Amino acid sequence: MSELAFQDYYPDDVSHCYGCGRLNEHGHQIKSRWDGEESVAVYTPRPYHTAVPGYVYGGLIASLIDCHSTGTAAAAAYRAEGRGMDTDPPLRFVTASLHVNYLAPTPIDGPLEIRGRVKEIKGKKVVVESTLSAGGKVCARGEVVAVKMPENMKPGA
Repeated sequence: MSELAFQDYYPDDVSHCYGCGRLNEHGHQIKSRWDGEESVAVYTPRPYHTAVPGYVYGGLIASLIDCHSTGTAAAAAYRAEGRGMDTDPPLRFVTASLHVNYLAPTPIDGPLEIRGRVKEIKGKKVVVESTLSAGGKVCARGEVVAVKMPENMKPGA
């Protein structure tokens, strides 16, 4: 896997997302990387991410799938264009649709692994399917439709 995470390449002015922004000191700051044709991120939940004692809050699961998938979308778009994530113009994706199926209660006592696969790249849209696992067991599946960040969302627009 590469040393830098997808999110490490985001320009500073769009690196404040609660889920994946490296400049948000209160956020999750997830780090996604390629592992062959899949993307992978590992996140360890904190005690305050509790739904009921011993289990992760579903909103955290959705957030991890969401941000991992949009990061995967950006990395896949760079790959499709045959260029590195450190090249201009920068590509940043946002969520157009998020769907999560919760398959099993997710234990809070260890790391969670999120894996993504690109299902479709078409124009400004990338569809990513992701799974979230705990202890090797898939606990949630998600699908994110990610779109290139609209110009009017960019700071200074």
